[in-house]
Amino acid sequence: MNDARKPSRGRMQDGPVVYVVDDDPGIREALVDLFATISTQAIPFETAQDLLQKADLERPGCILLDVRLPGGNGLDVQLHLEKLGNRMPIIFMTGHGDIPMTVRAMKAGAVDFLGKPFRDQDIIDAVAAAFEKDRENRQRAAANSAVLDLAKSLTPREREVMAAVAQGLMNKQIAFHLGISEITVKLHRGNVMRKMEARSVADLVRKVEMLGL
Repeated sequence: MNDARKPSRGRMQDGPVVYVVDDDPGIREALVDLFATISTQAIPFETAQDLLQKADLERPGCILLDVRLPGGNGLDVQLHLEKLGNRMPIIFMTGHGDIPMTVRAMKAGAVDFLGKPFRDQDIIDAVAAAFEKDRENRQRAAANSAVLDLAKSLTPREREVMAAVAQGLMNKQIAFHLGISEITVKLHRGNVMRKMEARSVADLVRKVEMLGL
């Protein structure tokens, strides 16, 4: 192959990664080569333990995971990552899949469940969908984190007023509920809107929902 047509290694390492977990060395090698053709880095692992111990699971990307692995199964890995709070998207591969296994995997948030053998395009499409899901997850997490940082600047009373506004209460109702004057409610409400960088009450309500209040 002409060097001008080879995938850029730097570009591959800068983009999202595919962690390939399969105990079959032939499948691992074939998948790594396949993703190289579309300038996507794929890093192979033989066991789930290798993945959990060596992979940077905070990096953007996804996991291409065989269901049946030495010393455990892929569904247990999915559950383990969920308990850790890691939301890296997972695509399952199996030559022994059945309906209950598929249902369990998808309910737990798997992006796809592919039976072996699969077409190259099927796996490429599944990984593209997983990358998009990962991007959306990270954007959502960043937005939630930004809102949480804004909320930390609120006083306890301002948080009470914010929660009441989000419930749709009028200033007079909030004043009665909190035992303060309506003028004081207006002052707190103005502070809340400013500190939370809310453009409108609807925007404030959206941010309160993000905080889970």
